[in-house]
Amino acid sequence: MKSSCLIGLIGSGITTSLSPALHESEALHHGLPYVYRLLDTDVLGEDVGTLVATARAMGYDGLNITHPCKQAVIAHLDELSHDAARLGAVNTVVFDGARAVGHNTDWTGFAESFARGLPGAPVRRVVQLGAGGAGAAIAHALLTLGADRLTVVDVEPERAAALADELAVRFGAERAGRGTREDLPGLLAEADGLANATPVGMAHHPGVPLAAELLHPELWVADIVYRPLETELLRQARARGCRTLDGGGMAVFQAAHAFRLFTGRTPDAERMLKHLKELAHA
Repeated sequence: MKSSCLIGLIGSGITTSLSPALHESEALHHGLPYVYRLLDTDVLGEDVGTLVATARAMGYDGLNITHPCKQAVIAHLDELSHDAARLGAVNTVVFDGARAVGHNTDWTGFAESFARGLPGAPVRRVVQLGAGGAGAAIAHALLTLGADRLTVVDVEPERAAALADELAVRFGAERAGRGTREDLPGLLAEADGLANATPVGMAHHPGVPLAAELLHPELWVADIVYRPLETELLRQARARGCRTLDGGGMAVFQAAHAFRLFTGRTPDAERMLKHLKELAHA
């Protein structure tokens, strides 16, 4: 169990991240000296490999990894947890002595948030936007939660195809496939749910990832963006009668799981959820 912690977040456009306040506030309740720093690739002008090496050399205890570095970071690590290796994406790095070990708490964070925020939501057919590092985790979570058929759509068709192929190996060819943006009208007309695993909607990536006219009342809509909590996608979805899930729950639960890995202590997720809502509306 750690007696103090120095943690960083590596990603692009992360100056508005709530992670430092969320982690440091929880650490205060444990009487744990805890410093959480932002290592923004845009601000520092360094790539993820350089930042991982620098953090290791400076005695950091761990790192969180966010868009767009969750897959690129793998080449700079010594070991992967079972989940991170299966997903091919890392959002948490723990420095264990001289070794940098990658973990993935995104998929468990999303699964916990989904079960809590959309209880009983049907998952017969689900469409997912985004096949990057976060997309790999969300897709794994949705299929683990029982989705019968998940169709992945990405602005880079080859990336959607690669993720769909990986999912088919793990879950069965009949349960995972890929589509194109041109397929969205037909896919969403028959879907139970839509998951946005793209950065569209973030403060640094405003907008909506698809035509809002494709949303319909029988569709639930989940967004992994949490800054802001109410994205334009969710606002449009609610206006059309959809059940919605914002990214706050995933942000908290993945952070709670990472906090446990960093510190060896059990965080209070309910307290963290309350704090995130306060921060988001401050």
